[in-house]
Amino acid sequence: MRRQIETAGTVASHSPKSGEGDTAPAPASAPEPLRTEFDFELPRGYVDASGTAHKRGSMRLSTARDELIPLRDVRVRENPPFLSVVLLGRVITRLGTLPEVNDGIVENMFASDLAFLQDFYQQINAEGHTRAAVTCPSCAENFEVELGASRLGE
Repeated sequence: MRRQIETAGTVASHSPKSGEGDTAPAPASAPEPLRTEFDFELPRGYVDASGTAHKRGSMRLSTARDELIPLRDVRVRENPPFLSVVLLGRVITRLGTLPEVNDGIVENMFASDLAFLQDFYQQINAEGHTRAAVTCPSCAENFEVELGASRLGE
């Protein structure tokens, strides 16, 4: 059996050695690494004690532990809707120039920012991405849009 191998515009013949069969196809390009952290921008921003508004931040993917530990929190047991505040305090990794983010910060956010973060959490954890398939109402063309970087209402 003879194969032709084309390299840089030249063609060369190659005869496999006895026992040598066809080689496996070249590996496909390496898959993209799993993205575990996503940037966001709050619609209003968290205002700290000095009056500085912090809008840009990052949220990481949630783990099972992140979702289980808040269930032991007394505040969550007494008031189940507080679960989202505690959970968001665990998965927000950065917010503006704040040294850390915790449930106390999330608890003092504007309601519109809390709603935005709850939706964002759902997008990256339940659906696995922040892209959505849409269809143009004018031309009926299908395409994807990035939801994670958009601001609420835009």
